[in-house]
Amino acid sequence: MLLPELRQIVCDLHAELPKNNLVAWTSGNVSARDPESGLVVIKPSGIVFEDLRPENMVVVNVDGEIVESDYKASSDTASHCYIYRHMPEVNGIVHTHSRYATAFATLAKEIPCVTTAMADEFGGPIPCGGFALIGGEEIGQVVVDTIKDHRSPSCLLQSHGVFATGPSAAKAVKAAVMTEDNAAIVWTSMQLGTPLKISEADIDKLYDRYQNVYGQ
Repeated sequence: MLLPELRQIVCDLHAELPKNNLVAWTSGNVSARDPESGLVVIKPSGIVFEDLRPENMVVVNVDGEIVESDYKASSDTASHCYIYRHMPEVNGIVHTHSRYATAFATLAKEIPCVTTAMADEFGGPIPCGGFALIGGEEIGQVVVDTIKDHRSPSCLLQSHGVFATGPSAAKAVKAAVMTEDNAAIVWTSMQLGTPLKISEADIDKLYDRYQNVYGQ
């Protein structure tokens, strides 16, 4: 079996999506690219999260062609692979329809940077890209075009949901979790009044500290 360790990682990370209330039923997916071979491990299509196992993960090449699997790959595979081909620094991608973030997406609104946690993780607002249909590379094109000029590792897609990226699949999942957490905070704040944006200068300082000083 190809890439057994990466299969296990991707399988385990899928369990984090329902645990963090990011998905419903079979929606959403995680993929990871193996830097050495360039092969991608991604969720099979339409299988409930409780039934996912390392052996039913799908291995594809970076063009989305199945290399090893008894299952059909996720319907988002072509878009994941488009992102990998155009963003070599990305080795993990997560797609969710998480509730609060997707509410912003239905309005084609970015999530404004009004918390220090957003400044830390995203370095500014979480942008929203345009509408694209599922099944081909179009969603991947929107994701690349939307985040290429932002520090944010994640973005919203109009009327759809969230795509989060990272140098690893684990970091992409973290970005997806943080996207929903901050979307919920911002939405709640909007019920009380108009959230106060953080200045660009302070966002820059917070982002630099978190990315380069914080942690071990």
